[in-house]
Amino acid sequence: MSVIPLADATRRPVRMPVVTMGIIVVNFLVFFLEIVGGDAFVMKWATIPAHITAGQDYITILTGMFMHGGWSHILGNMIFLWAFGPEIEDTMGRGRYLVFYLIGGLVATLTQVYANPHSTIPNLGASGAIAAVMGAFLVTYPRDQIRSILIFFVFARIRYIPAALLIGVWFLTQLVSAGTVAQVQTGGVAYLAHVGGFIYGCVVAKPLEVRQRYVDRWSLA
Repeated sequence: MSVIPLADATRRPVRMPVVTMGIIVVNFLVFFLEIVGGDAFVMKWATIPAHITAGQDYITILTGMFMHGGWSHILGNMIFLWAFGPEIEDTMGRGRYLVFYLIGGLVATLTQVYANPHSTIPNLGASGAIAAVMGAFLVTYPRDQIRSILIFFVFARIRYIPAALLIGVWFLTQLVSAGTVAQVQTGGVAYLAHVGGFIYGCVVAKPLEVRQRYVDRWSLA
């Protein structure tokens, strides 16, 4: 069984999520460059932990978070970002949200580098930054209902799942998987990056929140 989150069914952003949309566009543009550039492009701009610990290619900590390993990778990541990003952007404000997202990606990548500093396997993907967004969503709107596609074999249904349940189960899966593969240097999913990004998002979400109060203009005396 798999779950694909679509959107927050409880609330809608007050403002258009231009930063989230911009991040999605940049990810697809970089993915197009990957397709054109091939392996050489990936090796140049993806994060290689051994290079970072050797004091080289620091810029790849940033560039790697906009790269992806294939269509399923980028589509899955962008669906999750669109499901949770707009509400957090609205809560934090556009500027704070952008900084939050980028630092989340940096924290996630550095977590993976710290865990496996001698790895020569390229690390790439927006998953760590998106994990930070999901962590922020969990502590900000845990009771919101997430409209999701529930897939069981060949059957698919639309269901509404509490954010705390959906994100909580996702995080536990990442935590267990990280413990399983932590000592293995192979290609695959960077679970520790997800864990690092998620914890960062949970910790800093509330301090970055911008509380806006709206007054009904027709109620003014």
